[in-house]
Amino acid sequence: MASGIFAVLDDIAALMDDVAVASKVAAQKTAGILGDDLAVNAEKATGFIASREIPVLLAITKGSLVNKLIIVPIALLLNAFFPTAIKYVLIAGAFYLAYEGVEKIIHYFFHFTKSKHETEKEINDTKALESEKNKVKSAIITDFILSIEIVIIALSTVLNKPLTLQIITVSAIAILATVGVYGIVALIVRMDDAGYRLIVISKRKGIVAAIGRTLVKALPVVIKMLAVVGTIALILVAGGIFIHNIDYIHHLLPDVPFILREAIFGIIAGLAIFPLVIAGKKTIELIKKK
Repeated sequence: MASGIFAVLDDIAALMDDVAVASKVAAQKTAGILGDDLAVNAEKATGFIASREIPVLLAITKGSLVNKLIIVPIALLLNAFFPTAIKYVLIAGAFYLAYEGVEKIIHYFFHFTKSKHETEKEINDTKALESEKNKVKSAIITDFILSIEIVIIALSTVLNKPLTLQIITVSAIAILATVGVYGIVALIVRMDDAGYRLIVISKRKGIVAAIGRTLVKALPVVIKMLAVVGTIALILVAGGIFIHNIDYIHHLLPDVPFILREAIFGIIAGLAIFPLVIAGKKTIELIKKK
């Protein structure tokens, strides 16, 4: 009886060791998209009054968990019964990521500033409950697309492993992608509030006050840095998916450094699909007007 218990414990220990190794590999593979997820949601979670930041983050986090609960079982079922679909879902998602990255770059170069009227409108809209709901909805939709990529890429690292290991590894990455990302986002968006508290506590004097002022000034800089890192990650992740899953692209430019190849193919794909998306949006707008 005792030997049977020890055998079970030994099997569990071996499984946990395999999960730890597989999860580490999966986390490394999904790091780019996790970074983008962090950047996107940190940006979307700002712009609210302080009392609404945490409720908004909680709403997005709940939506993200629901996304994972939908995506993880579907991904596992596809892998079990229709594994070829995984590849095409990855490629389709890569086109979306490439478009998002290129769209951000184009927007940066061709929409430098907003008019005073637009800025005032955004401030007023941010205070409105309907605007808040729309922003949360937008964040959850973006999270859904990124979650598909995260789950599938995590699954791709354990395709040849036992089903139990696949389930635990993918679930672990899914939880990390939600709790880890949104936990960091919560810390980021509250940086300025923490800074103000330090300034008040220190009565605006000394090192503590200096740290507080640094945190307040650092928030917009951190958000901008995350936006840049997220944009780069979008393009590189998309390019990497194309290289790994499309044989023709895989053999192109063999002498070019891999990271540069990722950037080239990601940008090309984004530029190719950008006008199609814009045309689609214009068409939908015309149909709605009719």
